[in-house]
Parts: sequence; C-alpha cells; structure tokens
Amino acid sequence: MPTNLPPDALQAEKRYREAETLEDRIATLEVYIGLIPKHKGTDHLRADLRRQLSKLKASAQSGKKASRQDSTFRIDREGAGQVAIVGVTNVGKSSLVAALTNATPEVSDAPYTTWEPTPGMVLVEDVQVQLIDTPPLSRDYVEPELMSLIRRSDLILLMVDVQTQPVQQLEESIAILEEHRIVPLDRKDNYPEDPRFTFKPLLVLANKCDDQEAEELFEIFCMLLESPGGDLPEKWPIPAYRAGTLLPISATTGHNLEGLKQAVFDGLAIMRVYAKPPGKDPDFSRPYVLPRGSTVDEFARKIHKDFYDNLKAARVWGSATFDGQAVSRDHVLSDGDVVELRI
Repeated sequence: MPTNLPPDALQAEKRYREAETLEDRIATLEVYIGLIPKHKGTDHLRADLRRQLSKLKASAQSGKKASRQDSTFRIDREGAGQVAIVGVTNVGKSSLVAALTNATPEVSDAPYTTWEPTPGMVLVEDVQVQLIDTPPLSRDYVEPELMSLIRRSDLILLMVDVQTQPVQQLEESIAILEEHRIVPLDRKDNYPEDPRFTFKPLLVLANKCDDQEAEELFEIFCMLLESPGGDLPEKWPIPAYRAGTLLPISATTGHNLEGLKQAVFDGLAIMRVYAKPPGKDPDFSRPYVLPRGSTVDEFARKIHKDFYDNLKAARVWGSATFDGQAVSRDHVLSDGDVVELRI
C-alpha cells in the first residue's frame, strides 16, 4: 500500500471498506479510485482497484432480473428527436436536463451521482425534443447499454466543464466514444467503410461559463483546441467546432441556453411544415416535423396514406416563388412552409 496517499483518498478508502450494499461499494470505490494520484507508485494499487470495480459492476449487472425490454437504458423516443447528453463525471449533465426540462435527475457536486439515464422534454421552437441525462463516461467501466443508447440517439451533446481541464475531458470522452465506434458525422470521411461504425451529429458544450472569468477560460479553451500539435486524436480536429458546434453555456445561470436550443434544432436537421386545409387557416400550433429537405410527396405521406395515394394538387406558402403557388410532388419544402393538399 503506498504511503503517500492524500488524506481525502484515505477517507474515501475508509468509506469503501465500510460500505455495506453493492451499490454503495461501487460508488465509494469509484470515488476512491478517482482520488488516488497517478504515478508509478500507485499503478499496481489503481489496477487492482479497477479490477475490483469491474467485478462489482459485473455482479450488479448479473443480479438484475429485469428483461432487456424493461431496462432503464431502453428509452422510447418521444417528440421530434432524441438527444443524448454525454461526458465525464461532474460536467453538469444533470443540471442541464433539470434546467431545460421538467425532469428531476439527481444533481450533486459528488462524482458519479447519475447511475441511470433520465429523459426529459424541452420545447425547441414549437416542437418537443427529448433530452437524456446519461451516466458519466469512464475508463474504469463502460455500461454496454449506455453505448447502445447513444447509438440510438439522433444527436449527441458532449459536455465538458470549462473550469476544470476541459481539453482533457474532451479528449477522454472522444476517445471512449471512438473505442466503441461512435464517431461524429462530420468526421465520417476520415474513417473506413465499416458497418460497425456509427456516425452521429455531435455538438460540444462548454458548461459552467457562469461569469466573465469563465468566459475568458472558454476563449483559452478554444485557443488550445486550435493550436497545432495538440494532444487530441488526429482524426478529431476540433477547430471546426468554433463554427457553431462548440457552444459556451451555463446550466446554472442559463447563459446561452436559448442558443443551445437553436443549435439542437439545427443539429437534428429537421424542419416544421404546417398543414392548411382547403378554405381554412393553417394550424400553427401543430407543426409536422420532417427531415430537412423533404418534399411535398413526403409531407403527404406523413399526414396520411390517403393523401399520398390520391394527391391531385398542392399549394405552398413560404418556399414557393409566390404565396399559394401550385407545386409538384417533388417540390422541396423549407422550415416554416404552409402546405395545402387536395385529393
């Protein structure tokens, strides 16, 4: 046993030894491992403790009697899109979900508070989007079902704490995702054609930009990412994130959360189209949500099969040359268009 462990690590070890339930043993051991300094004198200790942690988590998984369908990681998609918020521990994922939705995830300064994903709904523009708070990414143990949840999502929000080594947090999160073959969509051309890879749109959130000093830290963070010869993997050149996919936010003060909503809407690559019954006004309270670039034909199919099969004419307000213009089935719609279909 190394003799140079700091007092907080020794206290964490004591709590781990005294833990009675399996859940408490896992939680206290994760904290203990995180407090042990990383140097040659602690390599064997940290390796032994990581093996113990893996065994404990394997026991916890084998003890679950719920079926795959009942798994807390199997979250039904609701609204216009499903967005997974990911990152290492203590970056503020739960605080963000609590700030934007009616969900009540446990929010704490203690590490590894979130054990299960928590969904919540947020109103973006005039459509509902599902946000999911997820357990932290960790090299000590990765829940396979967490990676499956991320793969099923429509958009990934990768969060870092701008006040606590954000470059290292970003690097670690990226590496863990990459090891599980989850890659940002805009980096697809840098990877081999392999069906095992999953490519997802990804936004980086620099959280805890709570004041002017934190804003300055954000600027330093951006400069570090743009500097040549950085430590980030070559396949993940981050400078592109300055162009709208790296956002400074504060889940505590609400700074730039409206900008985040717009970025989520854009990242989902969706649009709203409003139906106008012949001779009546359009219903602007109930938009139809379609993939960006959808056509009148696809809009008709979205409304009902009868419209798709029997469509005789369509008129569009918005993207047409003039309001109420008659258009063909293959007319490409834009966000906010009003469409009248006749059968």
